[in-house]
Amino acid sequence: MKKVGKAISVLLLATLLLSACSSGNNNGELTQGSATQAPAGTQTAAPAATAQATAGSTAAQDMSPAPSPAATVAPADSAAGTAAPSDSGPAPTEIPQLYHMNKNYDIVPNEEGTDKKVVLLSFDDGPKDAEMINALMDTLDKHQAKAIFFVNGYRVKEHPELLELLHDRGGIIGNHSWDHIVLKDKGYAEVKKQIEDVQSIVKEITGEAPDFFRPPHGAGGDVGKQVAAENGMLYMTWSVGSLDWEMKEKDTGKTETLVKNVTDQLHSGSNILMHELPWTVEALDTLLTTLEGKGYSFVDPRSIELKMR
Repeated sequence: MKKVGKAISVLLLATLLLSACSSGNNNGELTQGSATQAPAGTQTAAPAATAQATAGSTAAQDMSPAPSPAATVAPADSAAGTAAPSDSGPAPTEIPQLYHMNKNYDIVPNEEGTDKKVVLLSFDDGPKDAEMINALMDTLDKHQAKAIFFVNGYRVKEHPELLELLHDRGGIIGNHSWDHIVLKDKGYAEVKKQIEDVQSIVKEITGEAPDFFRPPHGAGGDVGKQVAAENGMLYMTWSVGSLDWEMKEKDTGKTETLVKNVTDQLHSGSNILMHELPWTVEALDTLLTTLEGKGYSFVDPRSIELKMR
């Protein structure tokens, strides 16, 4: 019996030892973070190998380069090539504000040294006719000139495609009220509607509301000035009239007359009023050539501040 008891004691002791060893191996593997159990017969070496692999993985992560500043600040959709400008293409050119308008509606340089021998070209009462618009734009392009086209809302409503044509050809769109009525004697609500309805329809068609307002007949009154200012527009009439609106189809020598009307009043910063009329279209090339011959250039309306001073 003593031998049996001793044998049982030995077996119990062996069982306890085996249990302890098994528990120690499992704890070691969890401590090292190994996800795969080592095969039998390699348990003793597995913790060390696992530790090496884990350390190597951690070092590799630590050695990974941090995102560059450019990548960190780039817009999320720039990866699709839709937001960040490409280095291969030029950035959009911003037109500097070089001029302002004075109380005589002349164009004046903001700083000494800026060319003061300039004129502003403008055309009222359109858009009327695609053929005339294209002819005007062809001549302006020939002379590398920009002009404001002051449009009436009722004309735009009748022929929105003509406004699109003007815009697509590079014309600067101005507001000339909806119905071309005298505004100075009208109440605030009516003047507001006459002006703001044009702002709305032009923006709807071109995506941009006008920056310039010219009242019909040059008569906007204080209310017209107020509403224009409320809409962020520069209010203007003109300082040189071509008098093309007084001409008739049957008149002869209209080109010479128009050129003379302008040059007789010409001065630095002249704000020249013309209209979308057949004889004005015909005379424009001669007029611009004459002005260039006198040393004048054509101011880009977008370079004019939107506040009179």
